[in-house]
Amino acid sequence: MNNDIEFRTVDEIKRFQEAKLREQLIFLQNHSPYYQNLFRSNGIDIGEIRYLEDLQKLPFTEKEDLHRFNDDFRCVNPEKIVDFITTSGTLGDPVVFGCTENDLERLAFNEKKSFECANLKHGDILQLMVTLDKRFMAGLAYWLGARKLGISVVRVGNGVPELQWDTIQRLHPTAIMCVPSFILRLLDYADANNIDYHNSSIKKVIGIGEGLRDQQFNLSLLGQRIKDRWSEVQLFSTYSSTEMSATFSECEYGCGGHVHPELIITEIIGEDNKPVPDGQVGEIVVTTLGVEGMPLLRFRTGDMAARVTEKCKCGRNSYRLTPLVGRKHNMIKLKGTTLYPPAINDVLDNTLYVENYVVMVRNSESGTDEVIVRVGVKGLMDNESVIKDLKDRFRARLRVTPIIEILPVDVVNRINFPAKSRKPIKFVDER
Repeated sequence: MNNDIEFRTVDEIKRFQEAKLREQLIFLQNHSPYYQNLFRSNGIDIGEIRYLEDLQKLPFTEKEDLHRFNDDFRCVNPEKIVDFITTSGTLGDPVVFGCTENDLERLAFNEKKSFECANLKHGDILQLMVTLDKRFMAGLAYWLGARKLGISVVRVGNGVPELQWDTIQRLHPTAIMCVPSFILRLLDYADANNIDYHNSSIKKVIGIGEGLRDQQFNLSLLGQRIKDRWSEVQLFSTYSSTEMSATFSECEYGCGGHVHPELIITEIIGEDNKPVPDGQVGEIVVTTLGVEGMPLLRFRTGDMAARVTEKCKCGRNSYRLTPLVGRKHNMIKLKGTTLYPPAINDVLDNTLYVENYVVMVRNSESGTDEVIVRVGVKGLMDNESVIKDLKDRFRARLRVTPIIEILPVDVVNRINFPAKSRKPIKFVDER
């Protein structure tokens, strides 16, 4: 650990990242058609970008740029691309990325360090409840990282609680990796089939795609609900994206996702596009380090979080990110209250009779945001009672109430899982 840059002093980490940044800028200048044109058209001399603070002199890279000029972002000849992946396309058409052999090695290194944050080590068995196909980077990255760390892997894929429990009972994995809300389905299945999960081999749950904690690092309603039912397991959250080719993973203390300084530089910017003070929520902007195929400079993720700089109890001095508040473009203004979808999800995920749901936002006749929550309910329940109870829950938690519609579970399920989607759809923005 003494050789790991995350455990060095803050000043050493900063100097290390600045050296990596200069290397990345030279690489872009020499190999990226897109950034060559950006530097030239904006009169940018990369020799003047010496410190992290100098990043503010450079323009942002937007997702629209990746759509319009995708080929120009590629820095290698096509034959060097060994794996093609795409983003999920949740907010539009998927973006294509090509990974070189070095990029896959970098992915493996990234996930190895993230698994080390969660104290996984040789001898552990990790059950992957995520897909490795459908052009999905994350599943591949997890598999590569586990192999690099030297732990065993069981590739089960997503869904199918019966197969997941059969695998757990046969192979005795010590950790599972999945979307956190799926854990509740696993526990429901176990209860219905007399499976004693309290004495299972599982000791750790690594969550992807959904948060488990709030901005104060307390368990969210979803996280607390899982912990109340399965107190024996330790919960870990992660934050990652295809564009970043990096993961921010919690350590055992659960105080934010640790940045790996070798892999990424992170800025948090406000509405004025300037950096906000540490601890203040803003948009996450990333510069990838060491990516060979399609590196990005000051890419606006659209995700909202804050940066935490004080030393973690685990001994790492690298800064951390708080759990995501939501996506900038998904911000909702409901009856004068600013919300992000995860706050609504948290209420619904913590309501036992809710089987599934989708949150929809559209413009009202007056031009304000209108929020409709379409819910599938377990068992036979009176719709009026359900609507009243949900409104009380929303009012207590968020101070405002959306429109609530009760639909058959199978109807909501078809919205959640359209044919071509890799991820469950719980939020639809029609504005």
